[in-house]
Amino acid sequence: MQKENIVIGMAGAGRATELHMNALKSFSGIPIRLKTIFARRDEQLLQNKTRYGFENTTKDFNKLLEDPEIDVIDICTPPYLHEKMIEQAINANKHVICEKPLTGFFGNDGEENIGKKISKVVMYHDVIKSLDKLEKLVAKSSKKFMYAEIFIYAPAIIKSKEIIEKKKSKILFIKGEESLKGSSSPVAGLWSKTGGGTFIRTGTHPLSAALWLKSQEAISRNEQISVVGVMADMGRVTNYLTEYEHRHIKAHPIDVEDSSTVIIQFSDETKAVIIANDTLLGGSRNYVELYCNDCAIDCKLTMSKLMSTYFLDEDNLDDVYISEMLPSKTGWNNPFLADEFVRGYNNQMKDFLECIYFDRNPISNFKLGSYTTKLVYAAYAASETQQSIKIENMDLLKL
Repeated sequence: MQKENIVIGMAGAGRATELHMNALKSFSGIPIRLKTIFARRDEQLLQNKTRYGFENTTKDFNKLLEDPEIDVIDICTPPYLHEKMIEQAINANKHVICEKPLTGFFGNDGEENIGKKISKVVMYHDVIKSLDKLEKLVAKSSKKFMYAEIFIYAPAIIKSKEIIEKKKSKILFIKGEESLKGSSSPVAGLWSKTGGGTFIRTGTHPLSAALWLKSQEAISRNEQISVVGVMADMGRVTNYLTEYEHRHIKAHPIDVEDSSTVIIQFSDETKAVIIANDTLLGGSRNYVELYCNDCAIDCKLTMSKLMSTYFLDEDNLDDVYISEMLPSKTGWNNPFLADEFVRGYNNQMKDFLECIYFDRNPISNFKLGSYTTKLVYAAYAASETQQSIKIENMDLLKL
């Protein structure tokens, strides 16, 4: 018997929650009920309850777990809380939506500078153990696990998948990037809170897209393609700026990287280059480029060129959203139009709700999240050792 509606419990009240909720508001195909939102601060709870219409608020995550009416828990909390909340939600027999990353290495409570003190190789092996544990837990559950990765739901990436599928094209090279001028989060510079820097925070998006598109190639061509190695170069470059030189950049890395370039090596000898930086002024740059044997595909998620604006001042524009991480609205800009749609949030939440409502599997599943997280930490280890990290048992046909 199909449920009357899907009852949602939200964990978190930050930017990710805003994006998920805006996407849900734009999609009315499945009846939903916003039951309870969990967060740590009263002002966040009150603001989000009023803005989105949640029935209840709580500062106790157990209230979501213990509520028999709640069908799915949407985890949009800081990364260091993800693994424990995933375990608790699965054990409470709930469907789970989890923002990236699935897990990471965060050290012990109160431990500082772990990004400088602890070997990335140690972190990599520790994360593999965590992922293996989560995979077994998810496999035993009868509920859906949905990995909140927007790039693969972006219209440009979906169209690329269709082209690759129809033409049976061979992807010879992939280049993907997500860069901006830093983060609005006050803890983005701390490894203990984020599990890394710009690569885990933003590089995961083009990385997941590259893996997913290569998996679609493998399916359409009936070829077995695996990830076999990772090379990387990362650093903290903004620390070399003077205070005056730093004035336009919001990156303040304490023990994380603010610059990263990663090469993913596939078993068919093709490669993907993934770039993530906190050094880009002028908004954000999100793209995935595919060099194929019979076509070239350039997917631009931002900045959009659908519209241009020119302002001499910012009078009466306080509530007008122009672009992410844009310091000024004056001069020429390319506004984000239908941002949640262009970047994939609408399609993502539509897929997740339909999976629960119609009992089918999500496009973005645990395996994609696990592969992405493992490769993020393999890249950290590769950068530290300045050697390629060998990857085993990462068959893209399993995505």
